[in-house]
Amino acid sequence: MSDTIMSVLMLAGVALTGGAIYIFRTGDRKRALLMLVAALVMFANLAIWLVPTQ
Repeated sequence: MSDTIMSVLMLAGVALTGGAIYIFRTGDRKRALLMLVAALVMFANLAIWLVPTQ
């Protein structure tokens, strides 16, 4: 179950990054920046969950 959640989280982060690049090219910098921040938060959460523990 957690593998599925992590996969969806990764796909959502990639989609947000791609959307942010597209929106940045159209000229709406504020929305693109917010999408990039959301993607970075998703990637940070994913990295925290994947850190090996003892």
